[in-house]
Amino acid sequence: MSSQIHPSAIVEPGATIGEGCTIGPFCIVGPEVTLGAGVVLKSHAVVTGWTEIGDETIVFPFACVGEVPQDLKFKGERTRLIVGKRCRIREGATLNTGTAGGGGITRVGDDCLLMTGSHVGHDATLGNRVILANQAAIAGHCQLGDDVIIGGLSGVHQWVRIGHGAIIGAVTMVTNDVLPHGLVQGPRGDLDGLNLVGLKRRGVDRAEITALRAGYQMLAQGEGTFLDRARKLAEETESKHVREMTDFILSATDRSFLTPK
Repeated sequence: MSSQIHPSAIVEPGATIGEGCTIGPFCIVGPEVTLGAGVVLKSHAVVTGWTEIGDETIVFPFACVGEVPQDLKFKGERTRLIVGKRCRIREGATLNTGTAGGGGITRVGDDCLLMTGSHVGHDATLGNRVILANQAAIAGHCQLGDDVIIGGLSGVHQWVRIGHGAIIGAVTMVTNDVLPHGLVQGPRGDLDGLNLVGLKRRGVDRAEITALRAGYQMLAQGEGTFLDRARKLAEETESKHVREMTDFILSATDRSFLTPK
């Protein structure tokens, strides 16, 4: 009773509407949708499918949240989309549900900003505080860690992992995994150093940043293969941020890595 639903909005039977929600003119809310407390759907927003939206998230006009995957293998199986708390899903953004072959769930963390025209594909996982700038596209099965920023008009190839705190420049195509705290730019996505600005903004200790820079240099110029260098670095480091980087490199992946120049 505490929610405000415009008379022109369509809220289908079965939808769960949390306390204090606002559903604007000409919105559509499907029968398997759950809106947390304080969710705002601005005019003409569509939320459909088996979709859960966390508290205080705002969906802006003409966004389409929870539609079926853009995958020719999808045969109508019942899959989910879960969006976290306090996200901002801007105009024209699209978020798809998962597929049976990819685990069945597309997941977006808390406090994310998905700007105008951005896309989150099926079975993708976005961490907390992720930013997708205008028209950025995340393909199916991708994994983005916390605090990742994707620049405008950039694309991320399916199955790619992007580590915690990495930043991707505008108009960049990313086809391989990106190290935590990496800086990627250029049309074909070159690893061009560390996201030092992001590290400083998040208040990372100077000693940790120094250790990261030294570890990155070792990965770029040490002896042996890239994986050999990562194993050696993992054995030698006492830095939690460097350990995060080496754990990422040595974990299982379906892609190769963008490597330091």
